[in-house]
Amino acid sequence: MKKLSILGSTGTIGKNTLDVVRRFPELFRVLALSAGSNVELLEEQIREFSPRLVVIGSLEGAERLKKKKSSSSPEILWGRDGLDAASTMDDVDLVISAITGAAGLIPTFAAVKAGKDVALANKESLVLAGDIIMKEAHKSGSAILPVDSEHSAVFQSMKGQKREDIKRIILTASGGPFLNHSMEEMQSVTPEDALNHPRWLMGSKVTIDSATLMNKGLEVIEARWLFDLEPDKIDVCIHPESVIHSMIEYNDRTIMAHMSYPDMRGPISYALGYPERLDAGVPRLDFGELKSLTFQKPDNVRFPCLGLAYRALRTGGTMPAVLNAADEVAVGAFLKGEIPFIVIPDVIESVMERHMPLQDMDIKGVLEADGWARKETSMIIKRYERRKI
Repeated sequence: MKKLSILGSTGTIGKNTLDVVRRFPELFRVLALSAGSNVELLEEQIREFSPRLVVIGSLEGAERLKKKKSSSSPEILWGRDGLDAASTMDDVDLVISAITGAAGLIPTFAAVKAGKDVALANKESLVLAGDIIMKEAHKSGSAILPVDSEHSAVFQSMKGQKREDIKRIILTASGGPFLNHSMEEMQSVTPEDALNHPRWLMGSKVTIDSATLMNKGLEVIEARWLFDLEPDKIDVCIHPESVIHSMIEYNDRTIMAHMSYPDMRGPISYALGYPERLDAGVPRLDFGELKSLTFQKPDNVRFPCLGLAYRALRTGGTMPAVLNAADEVAVGAFLKGEIPFIVIPDVIESVMERHMPLQDMDIKGVLEADGWARKETSMIIKRYERRKI
């Protein structure tokens, strides 16, 4: 039986992970759960899965959980110390890193440093500190199993092949809800419009990033470190149907494509059961009902965030951390109505242009760059708001 610690259990990936666990109670045992602020859902998960340890984001949340504590209740911790404990529990075999954003970096790094295998849904960990984390994984023996559907597809398609035979990988992107919008139409989109993803059900941050194509840019950076490939060997292709999740082109021009119904339980179950495959209830792909599979190149004029991500990757050092931090703050401002959708890439680019990247850094240096970028982004947004007035 594989023993799990699920970081971010109340988010989309966390809930899907628990659905897979629910289907295979003989294979998996949940030892730890963590959540940010959704105490009500976390309480339900505690009752169903009986973890030993539970972590919540705040002291207030921890006190709410403790009020209902019984003799069979788990240990309850909160904040960073709690996440560190959940990431490094002695009996845990696999840590599912599903916390959204840069907040997932420290617990993911702690798990890797402790030699835990990690099912990685928190792409930001590798965006911010890919070189550091992969070196630490090599040192500790930690296996990093991708949960993003695109990276899982590449990971699966590489099996039985020689890495040196790879000419390039091709990450597919749905294109989001504004794929066919003109620049003029995108001037007036609302958060509600942007959150209406045509294919995937995801959290709000990832959904907005999908609409700007920043999510695909972050995945390019993640792929660089996961698969040890230079940026010019990582391409992006728009594929609105989201049936082909990624492709690999080999030196003989053969292309292997990974196809499945778009359901996150597929890549999650592969990471949890690896190297075995599990039937997680993903619907069968019916080729008789597929009318067409279409593809197009990304439009870097209408969706400049993808180009910004490539620029950050090629610059290296702390620049990807700055890119990510600026994006997190800008997306938050858009969701609160402080800036329009079309301004998000302008804000990010402005912050990147103000940054002098450090090339030789540790986790502390990454976090300092992240903090600097958040302050700088907030100032730029405030200046924008004053201009509106």
